[in-house]
Amino acid sequence: MAEHLNKEAFLEKIFDYEKNKEWKYEGNLPAVIDFWAPWCGPCRMVGPVIEELSEEYKGQVNFYKINTDEEQELAGAFGIRSIPSLLFIPVEGQPKMAVGAVPKENLKKAIQEELLTSAA
Repeated sequence: MAEHLNKEAFLEKIFDYEKNKEWKYEGNLPAVIDFWAPWCGPCRMVGPVIEELSEEYKGQVNFYKINTDEEQELAGAFGIRSIPSLLFIPVEGQPKMAVGAVPKENLKKAIQEELLTSAA
């Protein structure tokens, strides 16, 4: 199940942007963050897919959700202008963003190529 993040949890588990200027991932597993809002139709399509993937990749990839209505500062920190936006975070290297309601197969491909190949 995807974990909902607030700012405090984000700073601890993902990236402490108040301390670090340069990207420094705090986690030990790659991660996917779903930036969403309750009123967003496409977000409601992506939500169940994120939950399915969190089960499929349990123990390999962490999945998180950030409600951009409640966590506007986090959305602003990543320049989120449209939702859903998905942030793919490898353990090493820079995160990559995908915007829009991406189909499950494309998400799986991105997880395999962006997050799991370098770790293998």
